[in-house]
Amino acid sequence: MKKLLLVVAAIMIGSSLVFAASTKTYQVTGPVLEMKDGIIIVEKGKEKWEIAKDAVTKVTGDLKVGSKVTIEYTMKAVTIEVKDAGKKAEPKKAEPAKK
Repeated sequence: MKKLLLVVAAIMIGSSLVFAASTKTYQVTGPVLEMKDGIIIVEKGKEKWEIAKDAVTKVTGDLKVGSKVTIEYTMKAVTIEVKDAGKKAEPKKAEPAKK
């Protein structure tokens, strides 16, 4: 029974790692302009990028305003609201039998 539980746990951990690895990641590099309430603002070219961070965000080094950073992030939907049902396919009309 213990072996079965270990195998199930290993499969669950492995599948969660595969899912995490399959999520596409992106990155932005630039100086930190501002940090506040779970947000870090980085400048890339002339654009300001606001990226959320939380307690599980891994930070390597001394993160402070002015530091040049590379942030790796993912895009994830938080909510999805469907505005219309889309077009329904029209039922196919029966063709008259050929003689």
